Amino acid sequence: MRAAVPAYVERHFANRIPDQDCCPPGHRFCLYFPVWKDDWSLDKEGKGAALKQTLNLPPHAREALEALRQRQAILLDALTETARLSIEARSTAPFATGLGLEHPLENGFAFLNPYGLAYLPGSSIKGVLRRAAEEIAGELIEDDRKGWTPEAITALFGLESEDRRKEHTRGALNFWDALPKPAKNNLGMEVMTPHYGGYYKGETTPHDAGQPNPIVFLVVPADSEFSFHLTCDTTRLPETLHGNWQTLMRAAFAHAFDWLGFGAKTAVGYGAMRINGDSETRATKARDERITQAKHRQEETARQARLAALTPQLRQVEEFKAQAEARKIQLGSAREKPNTGMHSLAQQLAKSALEGADDWTADEKRALAEALETWLPQLVERLDRKDDWKDARRKLKLSALKGEA
Repeated sequence: MRAAVPAYVERHFANRIPDQDCCPPGHRFCLYFPVWKDDWSLDKEGKGAALKQTLNLPPHAREALEALRQRQAILLDALTETARLSIEARSTAPFATGLGLEHPLENGFAFLNPYGLAYLPGSSIKGVLRRAAEEIAGELIEDDRKGWTPEAITALFGLESEDRRKEHTRGALNFWDALPKPAKNNLGMEVMTPHYGGYYKGETTPHDAGQPNPIVFLVVPADSEFSFHLTCDTTRLPETLHGNWQTLMRAAFAHAFDWLGFGAKTAVGYGAMRINGDSETRATKARDERITQAKHRQEETARQARLAALTPQLRQVEEFKAQAEARKIQLGSAREKPNTGMHSLAQQLAKSALEGADDWTADEKRALAEALETWLPQLVERLDRKDDWKDARRKLKLSALKGEA
């Protein structure tokens, strides 16, 4: 069996170690699917073997998947909490999507191009959740409706007539594509076995003498992680929904997880999911960490910009202060030995400032002296004592640096 590509491309995949491959599953499954004979006819007996070669997520694909999921999380961080909602879920059954797409297996699969990674389109998520909301709103007992009404459905999901022309309004919600993280970094294989192929094709009546035709197809295995993200343009909502649209959508997700499922073949149990334990707590913690890191990066960028505007001598002073602050945090209540670490650096700077008189201005020397006076007693043993600090000041020639001698 071979892929429908030139020989020099196919040789690139020969004898590759699966975990060192750089080709994501979607590329293997589509462009490089190795199920053709030398005369380019389909090898019907080799479909299963060819599919097995597409299952692994190599390191490159894992990195791309993590980067895309991280990008979604960072974009969400830029929104206010009242304008976003994230639901972390874990599949309890295999998940399939895009089975109607054309493929030599007779069942395709939806991959996000150009990354070659499995995904669930946001439009599909919207359809499932709208159906969930409609089912909840149709409950006979008011408490079971969880606040859902036809008006809330129209406001959040929009409205359109059957011909999509007479009436059309956009909903306030925006559904993002979901990028599943497959369990054990592998996709899976399933088999369906139609027993009445002739009947389905309209060739005969249903009977038990037909020949079963096993068909293999691709799935995301059970126990995979799914992150559902949606945003809301609250300016499009009536006042009554501003504070509780997230509560309504959580109820819709819960109903979809319990009764509907996502993707294809949900009628026979595929696409079933559940809330991922303490995922909301972990997601909040991860979001706080990302925000803290972003703040630190901004502060460092601003600090570097300030340093760039200073003279080389003042840059040395500011760098000393930054190192001293970091060392103070590292040491805690401890202190460095005299003539080591930051004390040694201070001595070098003081000597450089005094001996390079033409390079250091009086203001720069004074700034250095003030930095040394501030930090050395906090970092070096015994320098917080009056007599020891007096001796240290004399050796550092702080008076000369300050222009007092």
